[in-house]
Amino acid sequence: MMNAFCKTLLASALATATLASANAAEPLTVYGKLNVTAQSNDVADESETTIQSNASRLGAKGSFELSSSLEAFYTIEYEVDTGDEAKENFKARNQFVGLKGNFGAFSVGRNDTMLKQSQGKIDQFNDLSADLKNLFKGENRIEQTATYLTPTFNGFKVGVTYAAEAAKSQYAQDGFSVAAMYGDAKLKKSPIYASIAYDSDVKGYEVVRATVQGKVAGFKLGGMYQQQEETYSKTGEAVNGDSKTGYLFSAAYTIDAVVLKAQFQDMEDKGDSWSIGGDYKLGKPTKLFAFYSSRSYEGEENDDKFFGVGLEHKF
Repeated sequence: MMNAFCKTLLASALATATLASANAAEPLTVYGKLNVTAQSNDVADESETTIQSNASRLGAKGSFELSSSLEAFYTIEYEVDTGDEAKENFKARNQFVGLKGNFGAFSVGRNDTMLKQSQGKIDQFNDLSADLKNLFKGENRIEQTATYLTPTFNGFKVGVTYAAEAAKSQYAQDGFSVAAMYGDAKLKKSPIYASIAYDSDVKGYEVVRATVQGKVAGFKLGGMYQQQEETYSKTGEAVNGDSKTGYLFSAAYTIDAVVLKAQFQDMEDKGDSWSIGGDYKLGKPTKLFAFYSSRSYEGEENDDKFFGVGLEHKF
C-alpha cells in the first residue's frame, strides 16, 4: 500500500513539477538524493560486508502565494532504503504544511525538532555510520508537531517545536524544543554559525546543546557541547536519570575538488568515536567519498569499526 502510494505521489509530482501556477511563489519541486556505500562493518565481534543506503530520499516541496503578505508552503519526503530486502522500502521523513509571512513561519505535521535543526552542518559524517546520533540524544523527528520560526533579525532567529503527547514517540508526554540561532548554517552568507538549543521531555529526554562552526584559514571548524538526562521511560513513567555530558569536534578542509574531513565525539558513561574521510566532487550534484570510523562503548572490550566507499547523487 505504501509503495503504491509513493509511486502515485512520484508520478503526480513529475507530471506537474514543470507547471507553475500564476500565483505560485515557488513551483512544485521534486528532489532527492541517493547515497549508497560498499562497507565493511565490524560490530559486536561480528564482521560483514554490506551495500547499504544512507538516508537516500525522495521528496516534493513548494509554496503558494495566498496574498502579498502570506504564503502556504509544504514538504512531503520519504526515505528510500535501497538495501532493504522488502520491496516496499519507503519510510516517512519530514512531512508538513505551513504558512509564512512577515510574522515568520508556522508549520504542522511530522518534522525535525528545533534542537535537531540547530546542529547546522557541523556533523561531517551525517547519515553515515559515524552520525552523531549514535552517541547523542536529541536527533528527533516527531510525527505530531507544531513549529514556529521567527523572521531573521540581524542574523538571529528563534524557533520552537511543540511535540504532542499523542505522538507515540512522546511516551504520553508533551514536549518542547527551543533553539536560538545566528548566521548561515552553510557558512556561505556568514563566516560563523552558532546556536543554543533545549529539549524538554522530547522523546523522554531533557537536552541542552550548544553548537558553533566557522571558517578559519581555509578550514571549517566546529564544536558542540551537550548535556542530556532521561526524564521519561517508554512506558510513560517518570525517570530521575543522571545528567551526562558530551562534546564533539569536527574539521573539514577543501583542496580543489577534494574535501578532507575528521571528527571526534564523546559522551560521558556511553562511549566515544573518531572518524576520518574524504569527498571527491565529480560535479555539483555528484561525489565519491570514503570514510573510516571507530566507536567504543563503555564496558565493551572491542571497538566497532566501519570502513566505506560510496557514491552520492543529488537531484
